[in-house]
Amino acid sequence: MLQPTNGCLQHNGSVDQPSSSSTVNGSATGNGDGQEQSNGCNIKGRSSQEIVRLIGQHLKLIGLNQTAEVLMQESGCRLEHPAATQFRHHVMDGEWHKVSADLNELQALVGNSCQYFSDMKFLICEQKYLEYLEDGKVLDALHVLRNELTPLQHNIDKVHILSSYMMCSGRDELMKRANWEGKGHKSRTLLMDMIQQFLPPHIMLPPKRLHMLLTQAVELQRNQCLFHNTTFDDSIETVSLLTDHKCSLEQIPCETVQILTEHCDEVWFCRFSPNGKKLATGSKDASIIIYDVDPETLTVEQSITLDGHSYGVSYLSWSPDGELLMACGPEDCPDLWVWNVSTGVLRLKLSHSSDDSLTACSWHKDGQKFVCGGIRGQFYQCDLDGSVLDSWEGVRVNCLWCRSDGKTVLAADTRQRIRSYNFDELSDQNLIQEDHPIMSFTVNKTDRLALLNVVSQGVHLWDLQDKCLVRKFQGVTQGHFSIHSCFGGVNHDFIASGSEDNKVYLWHIKHELPIATLSGHTRAVTCVSWNPVYHQMLASVSDDCTVRIWGPAAKYRKQKSNKSDINNDSGSPSKHM
Repeated sequence: MLQPTNGCLQHNGSVDQPSSSSTVNGSATGNGDGQEQSNGCNIKGRSSQEIVRLIGQHLKLIGLNQTAEVLMQESGCRLEHPAATQFRHHVMDGEWHKVSADLNELQALVGNSCQYFSDMKFLICEQKYLEYLEDGKVLDALHVLRNELTPLQHNIDKVHILSSYMMCSGRDELMKRANWEGKGHKSRTLLMDMIQQFLPPHIMLPPKRLHMLLTQAVELQRNQCLFHNTTFDDSIETVSLLTDHKCSLEQIPCETVQILTEHCDEVWFCRFSPNGKKLATGSKDASIIIYDVDPETLTVEQSITLDGHSYGVSYLSWSPDGELLMACGPEDCPDLWVWNVSTGVLRLKLSHSSDDSLTACSWHKDGQKFVCGGIRGQFYQCDLDGSVLDSWEGVRVNCLWCRSDGKTVLAADTRQRIRSYNFDELSDQNLIQEDHPIMSFTVNKTDRLALLNVVSQGVHLWDLQDKCLVRKFQGVTQGHFSIHSCFGGVNHDFIASGSEDNKVYLWHIKHELPIATLSGHTRAVTCVSWNPVYHQMLASVSDDCTVRIWGPAAKYRKQKSNKSDINNDSGSPSKHM
């Protein structure tokens, strides 16, 4: 939850000054227009004065109190108002009889520029009440509850909860039920941090303000980095503040790590398992090959082959737990297969009619039901025994996706649209309407953005909640082939797609132009899959009968010691800016 950066709905240290005269960093602001007038401060300029105060606050935070005092003395600035300093000392010492008077003084000083004194009084009374209970001073605690907390008429529900703590048997139970640190320096410091958020910054700086600003700066640089692909760390301790954050194209999947040639015909589909440890590929040669992923070297090794798909394998879907793999064939295929990947045993072969076309499928999040369909008008919801639980008549399906609510199914149909279907309520609605056929689509992990491959248009990004087109990605060649694109990266900040020009295209989700084009395949690239766990790993399959594993440049990955996995034609990226 976002909190006020410096209290009283101000931003970045600015404050709407009250009409009465007050002192800011040793400067008087009595003209009411927020303009400072020098009065004893040796530092000229508001920003320079604020920087000095921020540095002084940070020095105190890390225990360099004397250094902070020297800085304040030499600069002529003041870290906080004397009334605020007195207030802080009384809170930290637990002198509650003085704190109330201090708060009244602060309120008079600030005037009408802050509307949060009820919140501050409530927090102080709450701390006092809990400390009395911890000390066993039940009558004193009861007095605070009846005569100080209740008359505030503030956060009544919390008052009722606080009153229940009177029944606690001892200190341990009180701390557990109240989720409280207990009487002492730590809890009082947390109290002051909360109170500081409500006071204007010319009276008392927000807690850890310099640290907050630096964290925001680091996050902004990361968000603007086109190639950032590592887990965000909320702490600034892991980065250098002395240089700007900058990642390289070479840190994302941009080079061929392996070329796999186990299939003997066109490879139509690939998909990493949810845990990122397996890769499944489906081919026109009627087989599925399962590979084990080595997360250190970002390579794969063939594990098992699943045969018997007489029509070929054009689509694959992993169950949420990664134990089962569902396979569909091309347009004239009436069958659907469900394999147990661990044992290599066929769990289910679904075939209701030889006239069916089952070319698309998706698992519900519980892994106990799935949906399947095709362009001849079949649209089924089934259980793991293959029984059809529900069906929707007349829906000619190109691609399916089960949403995270466990009830809603998205279907791209032959009317150039994506519709939402709820089998429980038997309701449906239109979400997306394109001007050209939608060959395939996928949804990101937030369940809000959909990535579509559209005939003659390429790759489109849609917002499912707002039902609007967000971006059209440029570069890819998309005719009437079924090409499957994907989201990728730690935060799904990347888009990858194959193309009929034999290349793999990579984009940042915020930019329409590709950030890299990966060459190496010699025929159309029909599917790509970005590893959902090991985010530096990408797989692509092609009509050239090969599977390529892409990873970062060699200096960013570990190498296998005994053999090379890359042929002379290793593939290379071209960078777009």
